[in-house]
Amino acid sequence: MNSLDLSINPSLARQILTGFIKSEITRAGFARAVVGLSGGLDSALSCALAAEALGPENVLAVRMPYQASSRDSLEHAQLLVDQLKVQSETIEITDMVEPLIRRDPDMSKIRQGNILARARMIVLYDRTEPFQGLAVGTSNKTEILLGYSTLWGDMACAINPIGDLYKTQVRQLAQAMDIPAPIVDKPPSADLWAGQTDEGELGFTYAEVDKLLYLLVDQRCLPEECVEAGFDKAFVEKVVARIRRYQF
Repeated sequence: MNSLDLSINPSLARQILTGFIKSEITRAGFARAVVGLSGGLDSALSCALAAEALGPENVLAVRMPYQASSRDSLEHAQLLVDQLKVQSETIEITDMVEPLIRRDPDMSKIRQGNILARARMIVLYDRTEPFQGLAVGTSNKTEILLGYSTLWGDMACAINPIGDLYKTQVRQLAQAMDIPAPIVDKPPSADLWAGQTDEGELGFTYAEVDKLLYLLVDQRCLPEECVEAGFDKAFVEKVVARIRRYQF
């Protein structure tokens, strides 16, 4: 298990993904991109790739905070905007979502998080029209396989350049592209509620699950083969169940 190496060639990945962004956006008749910038690692990498592919003047980074959003998220997003020199906007979504959230005092954190994600995508797609750009996605392969994303929310996009990179590979490429250290080093979080972290909510680390997903998906290993390779049986069963549940 520990011998599995998910290292990528950052230079080659960078070349392929920037080429993909430019060719797909150009093929659709556009020259610009709009990215939802959360202050986290995935959106930072997508934004950096788009800026390199299209030129920073042709990228609009949209920050969409909610009243419970971490102040660090806004500050980290601004770090990236300043570094890349992309265009940017900040649009607060609290007034959009609060009337719906207040209707149900017992609303779960998951439901609230999905509302926030879908509200943000409404804003993002609205901004594509005046900016005349395509929405660029920010979901990595790990999140997609585990269903750790929101349909018609953060999964909605015209193109998704990082959709075939596992989370640990996103970090590798982000480091190679000099994404600011506070973004790269902080615990991954969708910032959907105060104190929320991806790994805390999932119950395992990205470093662990990426290796298992690589065996299950890329190498097409059977669950029992993954157990033989050293993965805990309960962990394998939990991950397989998530993959099957969100395969539709």
